[in-house]
Order: sequence, then structure tokens, then C-alpha cells
Amino acid sequence: MTAWRRSRDWFAARRRFEFVATVAMVVALTAAGGALILLPKAALSKVRPAPAVAEAAAPLDPDPQLADLRRVMESYGPVVTQQVSGEEGRLSTVLGHPRQRADVDTLAREIGPAVTAITELWGPEWSRSAVVAVASSPSEFAAISHATGPVSAQVAAASVADPFLPGHQPTGQRVVFAPNASRRLGAEGLRDTLRHELTHVAARARTVDGSPQWVLEGFAEYSARRDEQDPFATQAPLLSARARTGALPDDLPGDAAFAPAAGTDATLAYEQAWAANAFAASQFGEARLVRLYQQLATGPKDADALDRSLRDCLGVGHTDFVARWRDWIKSRIAT
Repeated sequence: MTAWRRSRDWFAARRRFEFVATVAMVVALTAAGGALILLPKAALSKVRPAPAVAEAAAPLDPDPQLADLRRVMESYGPVVTQQVSGEEGRLSTVLGHPRQRADVDTLAREIGPAVTAITELWGPEWSRSAVVAVASSPSEFAAISHATGPVSAQVAAASVADPFLPGHQPTGQRVVFAPNASRRLGAEGLRDTLRHELTHVAARARTVDGSPQWVLEGFAEYSARRDEQDPFATQAPLLSARARTGALPDDLPGDAAFAPAAGTDATLAYEQAWAANAFAASQFGEARLVRLYQQLATGPKDADALDRSLRDCLGVGHTDFVARWRDWIKSRIAT
């Protein structure tokens, strides 16, 4: 999984994008499936139901990873824990330190709605629970996300899992937030980041590393924001601005476009990926979008394999899909 969006000049111009930057980068992790992201969010006030949460000195029905995770976190200071009771008695756990208590509380309130929303899209074939940790420092973030190299200060969150064999359920899955994530992202951004990363958690058992990034990251971003009604230009400002000048995408973004490097724009790549998934969902239905993800997330795909998957899942080939996607973008910026 990858990370997204670098800060841009337009991010400073509009305060409603509290932190519209993302880093498109893959970090080496000792556990499989790490993902580092930064997500934008318009600062819109929304009332959301809060699940039942309870302060706990120790988990009631602990995920096997929790004992080791708590032990590592306790080496950085006292640990506070909130548990969230979900459907069928499934427990989610949020851990942090006293000075991150507000973040722990926010994430605990958001876990229930996030799990429900992701399950509505993906289906019930995942844990339907979460382990979330809020780090107190960059060194703690690196320790509990299993990062083996330097972690950019731009990184807001990571999802990690133990190594696992295809066909088996991953273990040790958790989402780790950087110490300053909430300050940079705001409450709405924190919510979207949680949903984005939990989508990676839900889909991890069906995801092979090296699969097309426009599917992996675009699907997670679509999942994070699928119930929002923000205008297209708010959700994809750079893509919208370029489209208004006639600069529509020629094709789906390649994997290289997601990495911050000279000559690439990771922000645009992520907006295009979100738009491609949103287009597929709106025109063909979410069930077929999920099926497309599951076919394309089985490893690297050449042009022929991509075309076959699009035809099999959506009934259109690659060329037709891109042409209709471009028309859809034009229709969205016209409203």
C-alpha cells in the first residue's frame, strides 16, 4: 500500500483543506502490507453516532498482538486504552498516551461507523474490528509500524500486518497514527484516514503486493469518502482545475505516478485514482467495483490483463473505460 498527497500552493490558499498533502511512498516494513498516507478533508461539521466505548486497563478479549503492542508503547510512557464493542461482540481497541487522549477518544468514536461503512462496501469477510495506536513520537511511530528505515515527517498514518501466505487471513493488523496527525488533518481528516486505512485492513487478505496502485489506493480513498456529498471540485481540486483547461487524463495513472519524484505529481495521481473508482461505482455499481478490485489486486497487471479484467467485471474494455471516465469527469466539473 502506498501513501498520498504532497502539500501544494493551493492547500495554503483554502483553509478548508486542513492538510491537503499526501506522500506517495512505499516504506520498507518488516511486516507485510504497510501503508503510509496523508489524507485531505474539507472541514465540514457532521454529526455522527458514537459507539459505546469503555476505558480499560487491559483488553477484555484481546487481539493476540495487543500484549506486545502495549509493552512496546509502555516503553514510551503510560498507555491509555479504549475498547469499542461492535457487532457480535467484536472488540476494537484504541491505544495511546495521556497527551493523545483526545485523539484516542475521537478514533474510538469513529471506529464503529467506519467498520459498518467498510463492511457495507466490502462485505463481512474480514475481522470487522480494529486495533489502532496513536504514537507519541516519531521513534515510537517507527517502532510500532515496523518501519525499517527513516519515516518522513509528512506521514500521518500506517497500516501494517504480519507476513502471511496467500489464502490465509493476515494477523497483527493495526493502524498506527503519527503523533501530530490530528493537528495536521483535523477531525474530519482523521476520520477519513481511519476509514482509508481500515479499508486496506479489510482488503489485505485479497491483496497482493505489486497490484496496480490506482486500484489499491483509489478504492481505499473511495471507501473513505463514499458517503460524503462534497462537490467534485472539493474532492479532487487539482484534477478539476486541470480538466477545466481541457487537460483530461489520457489514461489511468501508472504506479510510478504515485511516488514523489521529479516529473511526477502524486497528488494528481491519487485524485485520478479516486475519480476512476468513484466513476466505476457510479456507472457500474459498487458490487462490480469490489469485484474489479478483487481481480486486479492479485498482483502486477499488464495491459492485456487489465483489459480482460475490465471486460469481465464491468463489460467494457480499457479504451472504452478511459473514454467514458473522461466524459464523466467533464460532466462532474460542469455541475
